[in-house]
Amino acid sequence: MKVWAIANQKGGVGKTTTAVSLAGLLSQAGHRTLLMDADPHGSMSVYFGNDPDTTPGGLYQLFHDFDTLSTQSVRNIILRSNYDNIDIMPASSSMAALDRQMGTRSGMGLVFSKALGLIDEDYDFVLIDCPPLLGILMVNALAVCDELLVPVQTEFLALKGLERIVHTLHMIMQSRNEILHYTVVPTLYDRRTNASRGALEALQEQYPETLWPGVIPVDTQFREASRVGAPLSMMLPESRGALAYSKLLEYLLADNRAVSQSVVNS
Repeated sequence: MKVWAIANQKGGVGKTTTAVSLAGLLSQAGHRTLLMDADPHGSMSVYFGNDPDTTPGGLYQLFHDFDTLSTQSVRNIILRSNYDNIDIMPASSSMAALDRQMGTRSGMGLVFSKALGLIDEDYDFVLIDCPPLLGILMVNALAVCDELLVPVQTEFLALKGLERIVHTLHMIMQSRNEILHYTVVPTLYDRRTNASRGALEALQEQYPETLWPGVIPVDTQFREASRVGAPLSMMLPESRGALAYSKLLEYLLADNRAVSQSVVNS
């Protein structure tokens, strides 16, 4: 099982789109894929037709039942999607209170690690859609993941969110005492605008060793895919957005990324 977290400490940069798009491509390639919705807003859950306000328990249940988690209790939280090889662990509105309720409780940073360890044989890939704020949910995702994907909208305000998540990542690496791969993914790129071109140049200059060399373009078909609740690669496989994510997945699976230059014991 490989675990990829998709995170940025800024909203609206394409985290959910990235998670869903990659899951669609992985499933089409025959990989058993689990999507974990770790964002209390529940955008990914809604994408697949699950309302966080009416979902009983959902991912929140992992924290509530941490001491008694079993393989079966974790499986009971998981829902089947309408697509082969894609399951989802949905969000629930209760997750918004997790930091207040359990943030100081011992072991709460390793809930995802324990839960996924219990179902390690069930999936080939797990993709975690993270909230835009640093808290117990993001800490859990960063603690368990093998790879961090950081979607960054190609506009200058979004670059600050990237700085924050990289700083957070460095802290997590210190606590894990190991280096964690991360890949910066430029999203919502519009080559017609100076803002997009300038932001991409800044990313290339500041993150040359961790930046994916491609871009995810602005594509209105992403909006249409979310309306019908389907990964874009399944609805319109030849669309610009689907082809871009296909190239991203090929890059990630080739394992040719540079290792983060952060020194764990600095």
